[in-house]
Amino acid sequence: MKLFKLAKTFRNDEDGAVTVDWVVLTAAIVGLGIAVYGVVSGGISDLSTDIDTQLKTDQIKTKF
Repeated sequence: MKLFKLAKTFRNDEDGAVTVDWVVLTAAIVGLGIAVYGVVSGGISDLSTDIDTQLKTDQIKTKF
């Protein structure tokens, strides 16, 4: 009898469900961040190269 009561209590306990939800949500957010980085990294690299080239070719005139 005591074993059945313990099994029923264990089955109805939902304390660990919140932890599982947070682990799944955190993993989804990390995965989304990695996917965004993969998509955006090429464009950021090209843009930084373009900015570097523009800054190197610009000339500052100090006299009017």
